[in-house]
Amino acid sequence: MEPYILIGSLFVLIAIGVPVAYTLGLVSVIGALLIDLPLDAVMIQIASGVNKFSLLAIPFFVLAGAIMAEGGIAHRLVNFAAVFVGFIRGGMSLVNILASTFFGAISGSSVADTASIGTVLIPEMEKKGYPREFATAVTCSGSVQAILIPPSHNSVIYSLAAGGTVSIASLFLAGVMPGILLGLTMMGMCLFFAKKRNYPKGEVIPLSQAIRIVREATWGLLTVVIILGGILSGIFTATESASIACAWAFFVTMFIYRDYKWSQLPILMHRTVKTVTIVMILIGFAASFGYILTLMQIPMKITAFFSALSDNRYIILMCINIMLLMLGTLMDMAPLILILTPMLLPVIKTLGIDPVHFGMIMMINLGVGLITPPVGSVLFVGSAVANLSIEKVTKAMLPFYFGLLTVLMLITYIPEISLWLPRIAGLL
Repeated sequence: MEPYILIGSLFVLIAIGVPVAYTLGLVSVIGALLIDLPLDAVMIQIASGVNKFSLLAIPFFVLAGAIMAEGGIAHRLVNFAAVFVGFIRGGMSLVNILASTFFGAISGSSVADTASIGTVLIPEMEKKGYPREFATAVTCSGSVQAILIPPSHNSVIYSLAAGGTVSIASLFLAGVMPGILLGLTMMGMCLFFAKKRNYPKGEVIPLSQAIRIVREATWGLLTVVIILGGILSGIFTATESASIACAWAFFVTMFIYRDYKWSQLPILMHRTVKTVTIVMILIGFAASFGYILTLMQIPMKITAFFSALSDNRYIILMCINIMLLMLGTLMDMAPLILILTPMLLPVIKTLGIDPVHFGMIMMINLGVGLITPPVGSVLFVGSAVANLSIEKVTKAMLPFYFGLLTVLMLITYIPEISLWLPRIAGLL
């Protein structure tokens, strides 16, 4: 009876509008009272949940992404992408996807990706003859790459939710191929629509101008080299790479690009601290919630449920995908990762699925939720940037959902897409 009361309390509190972070804290207290656990034990778990050195990577990645997002990098990345694909029919839509790929490798955030790239490209695409709904749909769907391509904040959260048993470096590398596959799929769809609807071609950028554009964008793209190169070479840990990338982003923005005013830095820092504070509260309460789940043996019961459902791993994976897609439309990504990872890891380990592979399955599932109503945060941002209703953007998104779900099936049932690079690097 206690597990049903615990999970029921979770859904009731979320349904009545209690913030997810506080919901997890309240449910942890309810669970402790149900099993006669001293509340001191809950507080100890909350404190130990945030008392981890690896957690420092999150504020550094968030700050580095925020600095680069507001420091002129988005505009330069758009120009950089235009050098390679802007001259093709439908080239502006390809530029949008490619710019999202580059920007995602710096910001690690789909919301920041949509806001930054969308602000630059949605008006520009409309000016060139693309429907605003289509431009917004391309921007939103392309931004899902940011949660796969390193440095993804959500990969760090997944590693923490897994109890540190999955390395951040392996998750970063595992996201490269799925992110590229997603980008290529979206670009293929854009080419199809461009030919079918006769979208305009762009102009070939002169060589001298192209060299200047590439040179300017390279400063920002070096952030990715610092993060991945530092981690994979063993010179830095993920946290150290994040801090050095933050310092580099500050240097490039304030001393090379110089598009950002010093007077705006305190405002940016305030927003970053506010974001990080919310995430840390969520992580602390999620740690206590996971502890209560373990004491109640809920992960074991969920494993038994799926085992009784079928002995076919492919069917169970499909059921998990459906569950994640449904929940992703109702809750934000970070809370779901923290809540579901401790529950589902025993299931996938029983099936013999690599936790790194499952991390990518979870990311793409919940990434689709970010662009799906009624609670898709990326969809809301895209609609606000384009000044369009959610209904119009969702209608334009329908073909792209098909592409995203196709990529989800490939990532789910072809593990090597995710595991090939980590295996080559000796991380698996």
